[in-house]
Amino acid sequence: MWIMMVFLAVLPLLWLIVALSILKVPAWKACGVAAIISFIVAVVPFGKEAGIMATGALEGVALAIWPILLVITSAIFTYNLVVRTGAMETIKTMLTSVSSDMRILSLLLAWGFGAFMEGMAGFGTAVAIPAAMMVGLGFHPLKSILACLVANSVPTTFGSIAIPTTTLATLTHLDSVGLGQFIAIQLFILNTLSPFFVVMIMGGGPKALKGVFLPTLISGLALSVPELLINMAMGPELSVIVPSAIIMGSIVVCAKIFKTDDPEYRVEAEVRQISSSEGISATMPFILIFVLLIITSKFFPFINGPLSAFKTSVQIYAGPGASPYTFVWVATPGIMIFLSAFLGGAYQKASFGKMLGVLGDTFKGLKFTYVTIICVVMTAKLMTYSGMTAEIAGALVAATGSMYPAFAPLVGALGAFITGSGTNANVLFGPLQTAAAAQMVPGDTGLAMWLAATNSAGAGIGKMFSPQSIAIGIGAVAPALEAYISEKKVESGEADSLRQSIQANVIMQSIAKYFVIYIVVAGICAYFGLSMFVH
Repeated sequence: MWIMMVFLAVLPLLWLIVALSILKVPAWKACGVAAIISFIVAVVPFGKEAGIMATGALEGVALAIWPILLVITSAIFTYNLVVRTGAMETIKTMLTSVSSDMRILSLLLAWGFGAFMEGMAGFGTAVAIPAAMMVGLGFHPLKSILACLVANSVPTTFGSIAIPTTTLATLTHLDSVGLGQFIAIQLFILNTLSPFFVVMIMGGGPKALKGVFLPTLISGLALSVPELLINMAMGPELSVIVPSAIIMGSIVVCAKIFKTDDPEYRVEAEVRQISSSEGISATMPFILIFVLLIITSKFFPFINGPLSAFKTSVQIYAGPGASPYTFVWVATPGIMIFLSAFLGGAYQKASFGKMLGVLGDTFKGLKFTYVTIICVVMTAKLMTYSGMTAEIAGALVAATGSMYPAFAPLVGALGAFITGSGTNANVLFGPLQTAAAAQMVPGDTGLAMWLAATNSAGAGIGKMFSPQSIAIGIGAVAPALEAYISEKKVESGEADSLRQSIQANVIMQSIAKYFVIYIVVAGICAYFGLSMFVH
């Protein structure tokens, strides 16, 4: 009976994996069926009231729309507007003035700029904006999505000004500074290795590291070392934001010192001098995103406080332990990105009518992404509120015994796979990790903190494989790809091939090996690091 309940709990996830990677069912249909399966399993074998589960699903719809889809729409709108105003061509020229080497530019965008977007905004922006920009530069769309998914895995735990970490600390009653240190220790190796994977993905294998090995290593250390030092000195909040600036700065410096000129990786772009005023105009939406996200963040409480007061709390889920769902109307990344796009577009002399037209096209282009993400989040809420998620995690704890620390990252990854969020993965399984620590060695605070940190580290890894993250990547890259095909007048056969390369099943199959590598490395670090840094 217990085994059957675990199997039923896993059923929506099994369906998603099989449907997306083997049966090649369109993502929006596969995720819709997963939501239906979750509801049926929650009501029948798990014995939950249908009405209560319906309110849980409705809360999932609310979460999907605000803030997740809000952020995705605003990010893609910003990119589309930059393309429509012609500023993307100027940005492309500016980027290729740093280097004409695709590998260096991939590090700059996927690794450096992606880390910045994750540290500031999160909610998929670190995949959406860099991936779209890379396709705009002429990079292969599938490789661009894969590179950004991989690059986004390790910064996730300190994303959105470390909300996943601070939330985990609050939930588990652990010290956020100590927790951040343990996370930085566990991720040190993956932080250093991740840019190597970015280069190999974009360049077609290990051979792509020739000529850029040192810049790649430096860009990895530019995250791993400052992240650890910042957590040791002041806590988790700046753990990705500051290193992202160091990463981008180090890549620019390395590009000037270690010049590369391999024709296989050369990006063809217009070579001309860009004036400072032209450069500022072209990048104004992104400058404004940076400024507005900073000044409306908790670093400026006298601004954040009044803006955060514009909110509405609604009781949606009606089950046990329910708490109101809060819509934050102003102090949320999506609103700031939208505002940045409109102000930046106006600065670039785009008419309001033109911007509304771009926004309408953005809505049309994302319609299937909207359905996909709403259904994924509904599934996550149903699995959580019915107890299915806890059933899966409990079975893993029971099955692994003293070896559990090696499997603890998998629990965090499972949470992120289901929810598409590092924060939600920590909310789901953070308390379970500390409970597992209490079962292994009662009263061992160090073990509890280590396993909680492992959950957070694993969550970022799971996010790269999450259907929600994959849907965000597709939603961002598809319109950028269509613009590229139109601009370059790509032959129809090649264009169809490029479009097929960014189907959900192709992405899931392609990202799976990186997910496995990261989980294995994280498990080894968690298991052996326990004796080195805790006991």
